[in-house]
Amino acid sequence: MKSYKVIGIMSGSSMDGVDIALCHIKEDNGAYSFTIEQAETIEYNEKWRVRLSQLRKADSLAYAKTDVFYGHYLGQLVNDFIAKHQVKVDLVASHGHTVFHYPEALITRQVGDGASLSAICNLPVVTDFRSMDVAKGGQGAPLVAIGDEMFFSQYDYCLNLGGFANISGKIGQYRVAFDISPANIILNRTARDLNLEYDNNGEIAAQGSINYSMLENLNKIDYYNLPFPKSLNRDWINSELWQIVKEGDKLSPQDKMKTFVDHIAYQIANSIDYLSQKQSEGKRVLVTGGGAYNKTLMEHIQSHSDARFEIPDNKLIEYKESLIFALMGVLRIQNKANIYKTFTGAKSDSISGSLNGDFSALLSI
Repeated sequence: MKSYKVIGIMSGSSMDGVDIALCHIKEDNGAYSFTIEQAETIEYNEKWRVRLSQLRKADSLAYAKTDVFYGHYLGQLVNDFIAKHQVKVDLVASHGHTVFHYPEALITRQVGDGASLSAICNLPVVTDFRSMDVAKGGQGAPLVAIGDEMFFSQYDYCLNLGGFANISGKIGQYRVAFDISPANIILNRTARDLNLEYDNNGEIAAQGSINYSMLENLNKIDYYNLPFPKSLNRDWINSELWQIVKEGDKLSPQDKMKTFVDHIAYQIANSIDYLSQKQSEGKRVLVTGGGAYNKTLMEHIQSHSDARFEIPDNKLIEYKESLIFALMGVLRIQNKANIYKTFTGAKSDSISGSLNGDFSALLSI
């Protein structure tokens, strides 16, 4: 049996902070298992939140500086995490923070320079998990499907309610994955109209009413009729979705929130119907990501679908993506495929991730 203590790092599009999880990943004759031993989220201060959110508009020097500085920042977070929890770590696997994601142009970029990260924490580091897949013509997202396949195959579908909602599940013998719709990224932005960071337990949405004119226009967006593989980015929200929202500017934040919630729920139900060929009744769906805590959102999802939605413990809700990047790091150092072409539409499977640091100790595991 092989055993690895891996820190998985994830910063998502919802911009709430950096998720750090120490994961114990074991392999026994090709079968992988996990334990999330310690985990925490480091909230971004306003300086980092603004810098990361505006980086796609910055010049090349500002981008390069942020890439390096953010790598140093993540390295220091790793050092602080290790000191706080007094743990031994074999490997760091960092997703970084996505700034550009245009797979149709063969471009995806995440800041968090791996060399800087490794230099600060003095550990071997795997970063840049998306680029190889995008270079092969894939969507480079969602990447969680490898963990869904290896860790959660007892579920028919795995639904993540993060900044974007994405899903993975099998069609025949092959697992596929795609982004469904925006989720927390638009709910959080709407909550800020009320000077709140997010809609706690869906309480804002619960106070509102659905605006069916806006809902109809949202559900007509072209993306929802595209076949998988497909993925979303922040620019898509600005160009496709917020124009519709502006047309409904007279709506209260509560009504916008309730309309968004029903829109997200409807698109999730449609995606499950699509994957199940409209035979969703009794299908088990694992639900993770911050949206799993949104009671109103979950009620609307259940009202639109006959599937059975199962919410796990808090660690898995909040740190499943960090866990899966830890797994992807292990697969990378084992020289095994960690992105399958069926997930993303790439021309071939990928052994993806850039290596930084001294990996000699890992070769003996």
